Amino acid sequence: MSNPQPGNSLHGVTLEIILTRLVEHHGWEELGRTINIKCFNHEPSIKSSLKFLRKTPWAREKVEGLYLRNPGTTD
Repeated sequence: MSNPQPGNSLHGVTLEIILTRLVEHHGWEELGRTINIKCFNHEPSIKSSLKFLRKTPWAREKVEGLYLRNPGTTD
């Protein structure tokens, strides 16, 4: 009964994958300029950023939106 989520571009893509690809594509400095949040600008790490993004829906939405707008980060 596998029912993929039609219209959900992020189905099957974890937040960790999204963040890792954005960092690989943009780097922390550019990512921090694009989405001005402390976890990207002050001693950034995947772990600390994931912790913040999982607790902060507005920031997660911005990260997911950036990921979807950048063809270089998606498969």
